[in-house]
Amino acid sequence: MTKQKYTPEEALAFHLEPTPGKFEITATVPMTTQRDLSLAYSPGVAVPCEAIAENPELAYDYTNKGNLVAVISNGTAVLGLGNLGALGSKPVMEGKAVLFKRFADVNSIDIELDTEDPDEIIKAVRLMGPTFGGINLEDIKAPECFIIEQKLKEEMDIPVFHDDQHGTAVICAAGMINALHISGKKIEDVKVVLNGAGAAGIACVELLKRMGARHENCIVCDTKGVIYQGRTEGMNQWKSAHAVKTELRTLEDAMKGADVFLGVSAKGAVTPEMVESMGDNPVIFAMANPDPEITPEEAHAVRADAIVATGRSDYPNQVNNVLGFPYLFRGALDIHARAINDEMKIACAEALAKLAREDVPDEVAMAYGKALTFGRDYIIPTPFDPRLIHTIPPAVAKAGMDTGVARRPIIDMDAYEVSLKSRMDPTANVMRGIHARARKAQARMIFAEGDDPRVLRAAVQYQRSGLGKALVVGREADVKTKLEAAGMADAVRELEVVNAANTRHLETYKDFLYKRLQRKGYDRHDIHRLAARDRHVFSALMLSHGHGDGLITGATRKSAHVLELINHVFDADAHHGAVGVTALLNKGKIVLISDTLVHEWPNEEDLATIAERSADVARHLGLEPRVAFVSFSTFGYPVSERAEKMHLAPAVLEKRGVDFEFEGEMTVDVALNAKAAEAYPFQRLTGPANILVVPARHSASISVKLMQEMAGATVVGPILSGVDKSIQICSTGSTASDVLNMAILAACKVGD
Repeated sequence: MTKQKYTPEEALAFHLEPTPGKFEITATVPMTTQRDLSLAYSPGVAVPCEAIAENPELAYDYTNKGNLVAVISNGTAVLGLGNLGALGSKPVMEGKAVLFKRFADVNSIDIELDTEDPDEIIKAVRLMGPTFGGINLEDIKAPECFIIEQKLKEEMDIPVFHDDQHGTAVICAAGMINALHISGKKIEDVKVVLNGAGAAGIACVELLKRMGARHENCIVCDTKGVIYQGRTEGMNQWKSAHAVKTELRTLEDAMKGADVFLGVSAKGAVTPEMVESMGDNPVIFAMANPDPEITPEEAHAVRADAIVATGRSDYPNQVNNVLGFPYLFRGALDIHARAINDEMKIACAEALAKLAREDVPDEVAMAYGKALTFGRDYIIPTPFDPRLIHTIPPAVAKAGMDTGVARRPIIDMDAYEVSLKSRMDPTANVMRGIHARARKAQARMIFAEGDDPRVLRAAVQYQRSGLGKALVVGREADVKTKLEAAGMADAVRELEVVNAANTRHLETYKDFLYKRLQRKGYDRHDIHRLAARDRHVFSALMLSHGHGDGLITGATRKSAHVLELINHVFDADAHHGAVGVTALLNKGKIVLISDTLVHEWPNEEDLATIAERSADVARHLGLEPRVAFVSFSTFGYPVSERAEKMHLAPAVLEKRGVDFEFEGEMTVDVALNAKAAEAYPFQRLTGPANILVVPARHSASISVKLMQEMAGATVVGPILSGVDKSIQICSTGSTASDVLNMAILAACKVGD
């Protein structure tokens, strides 16, 4: 994958908008009536309080303890930035909490402790124990991290896991299993050299030893050279535990004949000469962050037989902790574990290794822009493999049960795997899939409103994310001023600014437009005004002549007005089958509502066409369409002339012989709620509808805005479908991220 580019201003804006930080807390129970409040708090809350006081295990049933992890740091070793202090570490810890939720549906709270005293940290965390189902320690420097983790493990009855140590070790071990498999070597026979005797390095070598590597075959090095028996300089008890009897004194000495190199140290620590001196089929895990000890290019230049992994996403075989900690905690929480032990870590590593050897789903290959097959450049699964959530936690949970740390063992593992699949947020897969397709398409995207800062930020992000070429319609001086004001002055040289004054195609555009509009009351002066002065028409003309692959507009003008202008160039109206489909993303569900843009009052034939266009959009988004024609009536009751067309539309689709599920007319609850649908066992939908076709544009607009304002749904669209070229119209309230998402949809030709 390409390395992402962004400015400091973009990074700050990401953490500022739409609200400061990266997550919020929402209630999972109703909190509207006095009765709700009485149950949630006093006096009703007394009942579960007394039950838990009598039986502490019930806390897992009546509170969020069983799915809540604390991410705790004092900021003494933040990423590769060093000691930033407790407050300076908060953005990272918030990010960790978001990763827990995104990848394994684990709720998490970040807690930054303003002290460097291990005893104070130990006491604070221990006292918070009743609140959480697990503790994730993060970015605490060595050797204090060893002391803190060990003491907390002894004193607490919930999992305590220092991810910088064990997360890295687990992913490293998974890759090592497969690397040795490919090289035809056994772990008990290989010579391992570790450079970097900090928290992560020591954890890596300790886990490899638990998996069979021999103590005398593992050479550990730090900044002062080999850690050998009898060395006194720069030693501590954790290093001493890995000292070996050897005459080797330097990393260079240790690398001669080595089978495996593990690096958790610094850029450039390994030279090509060192790699050249290693044994056959050397395994090199250069995991220094952000730059490896040696790059894969440098290693392969001297050893074509090397298997190389790094910590970076722009190289194959990324050692990424997100493959481990979310799923380790998911499995541990689901058995109410007292600890995460070595057996659970090894089970996680073995499950990851096994997954990498299996066939890779097409959606994963698409996300990475290439086919992935087990081999030297694919020994570790990718972080976006959808199988991780239902493959790794069961292995972890089983190991926990087998080793006696489970309070509540899982009886039906098959049912458990099914439940894990349902935890995955389908919206994440949809957005990731269209991002991947957009990156592959490399579309030249026309951003029509180059005088708007939101549009400019989206254009810059589009191009810097490697999605394609951004063409901005506007005046060069104005674009430059707006970019400078947004803190993106360096982007002026990157974007191509297009307007009527600097294009050589204006006369061609005007001739084309005159032929389309001359019998609609437009003279040559009108045509010049439209083509040369209206950015929406000019942009549409660019697109129609192949001078761009997609068009984004609408952020500064009402969508109806923009659509009217686009219709001067394209047939984007109801008579030609154009449809507007809006995607609502809320609480892990996706529902498409149609038509939100074009048809004012469709008849049954129009409604059938809307359903077909919506089904096409759904499939472009990776969804299997299930269409419901919704109304205030269900299957003819109550009878109303206004609902008749919704009753007739399914019959039109039957005659057309479409290849997707549809049903109606029905109320929204019957369409979306499986329990409500049970009252109508004859209906044809095999599950809740994901496309709602509504009676009119006004009802579609009301539905979307109500969901957006009252339920906090994320709105994507309206997605314009049924036009010859890829055009997407944003809403006037769009953020830069919204505009970018619409550009990505246009690049994928979702509406075509």
